[in-house]
Amino acid sequence: MPFVAPAIALLGSGIAVIAYRLLYDALHDELTGLPNRPLFVNYLQWAMNHARQSKNRLIRPEQSAIAVLFLGLDSFETINDSLGHRLADELLVAIAQRLEACLRPADQLARVGGDEFAILLRQVTDIDEVARLADRLQSQIKLPFNFGEQQVFTTASIGVVLDQPNTHSQPEDILRDAHTAMSQAKASGKARYQVFRSGMRDQVITRLQLETDLRRAIAHNDSSTNEQQEFQLYYQPIISLETGRIAGFEALIRWQHPQRGFVHPVEFIPVAEETDLIIPIGQWVLDEACSQVGQWQVQFPQDPPLLISVNLSGKQFTQLDLVEQIEQTLQTSGLDGQSLKLEITESMAMTNVEETIALLSRLKALNLQISIDDFGTGYSSLSYLHRFPADTLKVDRSFVSRMGDESEDAHIVQTIIMLGHNLKMNIVAEGVETAEQLAHLRSLNCEYGQGYFFARPQASDAIEQLLQSDPQW
Repeated sequence: MPFVAPAIALLGSGIAVIAYRLLYDALHDELTGLPNRPLFVNYLQWAMNHARQSKNRLIRPEQSAIAVLFLGLDSFETINDSLGHRLADELLVAIAQRLEACLRPADQLARVGGDEFAILLRQVTDIDEVARLADRLQSQIKLPFNFGEQQVFTTASIGVVLDQPNTHSQPEDILRDAHTAMSQAKASGKARYQVFRSGMRDQVITRLQLETDLRRAIAHNDSSTNEQQEFQLYYQPIISLETGRIAGFEALIRWQHPQRGFVHPVEFIPVAEETDLIIPIGQWVLDEACSQVGQWQVQFPQDPPLLISVNLSGKQFTQLDLVEQIEQTLQTSGLDGQSLKLEITESMAMTNVEETIALLSRLKALNLQISIDDFGTGYSSLSYLHRFPADTLKVDRSFVSRMGDESEDAHIVQTIIMLGHNLKMNIVAEGVETAEQLAHLRSLNCEYGQGYFFARPQASDAIEQLLQSDPQW
């Protein structure tokens, strides 16, 4: 320990052991025994200084570069929540051991965060060398971890910085850029590595600003404030293909940013998911949608009453009090449960089948409806599908948009409709854009359609005008 020994040398032998232990504990991670972030920063500073001296002295300049790999686990929070802290700690220790086994004696591994590790490589000759190590590390992490009868799988995202002398002025700058690259790797799909590039830092700043603006927008949408609401709900009609009349709507959130204008959900929903801001946003959507359709049911009575479909995110679906929150929303709005349809994606339903079935059964006890969204794009097993207490299969727009008379997608749509009917479910086809698609769906006895052929998502005042005109398709 080169940074501890000088301090110990100044002390008498009687307290040297105690002092050494205290200093060691202060500079090492208690769980894994690895150097912690402060000690890693010291190692990194020493390596940067040595690289600069080598360059100035023209001592093998091709070996003066250093590299830092910043590794973050992709699913540690889920493992921690589902399997408990003890097993999560055992996993971190096992991961540290696997990482160390991949390194050379001169390389330095540290635990720099809860589920984050950093690796310092000295005398790096080229980026290919670092890339090979990143691949090897990820391959090792992907292998199963066995803890008694419990088998755990995880992956890691890695950020890489290759630092030539004088590229960075401070070791913390290298760690920051490596963390930025790791975040980009996670955003790109996880279980991969990303080399830091100029411009990434600007993307991180933009993303942080988006998160800040999202928090402000949530506060402004609180009914207790006088601020202008930034979130709005748009409603896309769902049409009965038998009668041609509006049967209900899908509620879709829109964000009108005070400076940037319209921000597309594709841009802000992933940030909301990552930061758990989707929880208050989803609750607001549910409350607002149920209240609005309740008003429309009074203004525009029909049999059966207008229905509202609300999407649940993956984070919402794992809330412990989800059923209680939805029950409270129904009570507050006065909406009958049969008029609310909750949409979950096929991939969400298959994440943990037994827990999904149990949760859906509790939701069905509220007398509401369940729809499996984007059907055909996930990984459903037919042996499980019949066990889901679902009312609706929603055919993904990608199949409907390519549906010709004899196309493969047309056969897929036909198969999904037949499957749904055999399971006593009704079918909603998304993405209907042409009269030909509508005619084809009607010939297949598809019950409902949704898409631009009928209407785009619209604000509530435009929907009221549409309901007043009572269009027939």
